[in-house]
Amino acid sequence: MVQNIDSYIAIIGDIRNSKKIKDREDVQVKLRNTLGSINDKYAQDIASRFTITLGDEFQGLLLDGKNLMSIVTEIERKMYPAKIRFGIGIGDIVTDINPELSIGADGPAYHKARQAIEFLRQNERRKEAAVTDIRFETDGGDSICIELINTVTSLITAIKNSWTDRQREAIWDMMEHDDTQANVAKRLGIRQSSLQKHLSGGSYYTYREALNEVGKILSRIRRCNV
Repeated sequence: MVQNIDSYIAIIGDIRNSKKIKDREDVQVKLRNTLGSINDKYAQDIASRFTITLGDEFQGLLLDGKNLMSIVTEIERKMYPAKIRFGIGIGDIVTDINPELSIGADGPAYHKARQAIEFLRQNERRKEAAVTDIRFETDGGDSICIELINTVTSLITAIKNSWTDRQREAIWDMMEHDDTQANVAKRLGIRQSSLQKHLSGGSYYTYREALNEVGKILSRIRRCNV
């Protein structure tokens, strides 16, 4: 049984291979708009609003983990085809927190988030391990559980990397609207039988279940003494 964890959740994200993107300025504008919508939609979960800290990097601080995977997947969807990596740290913050700007705060949560994103960068450079785009690190707590989450998110990444454009379009529409297959097929202008093939071929139900299970564990992380 995973115990409730009284901690902040720090998120550091950046755009992979950003220097190779031709329309880099447009992508940065898109990132700013995406983070703005996330800040508004998930305001109750956020201790410090998502902020671009460098041209291609951003960070934010959450009070609650229940919507963490929804936030991550929504940023992925809105930023596609640009690919984002996420380092996520679970721990305390020892400085004052500016709720409007995620710059200046410090503590184990951000240290662990930085450690996580550096781990991802090194893995990509070495190409010695399975590629994943999200990594969790914790300051204490249940490290075995965190490693299990990292294993599941690696499998989630493997599923996403296998998608065709059609499968991605169908799966992300289902995720975004949480709708019936009939309505999704109508929106996409395809037959429901074709939609079913896209969902099945993209392992949609396995993908969704994995996200939901990770979300259940993360929902036990909440900063109580605020």
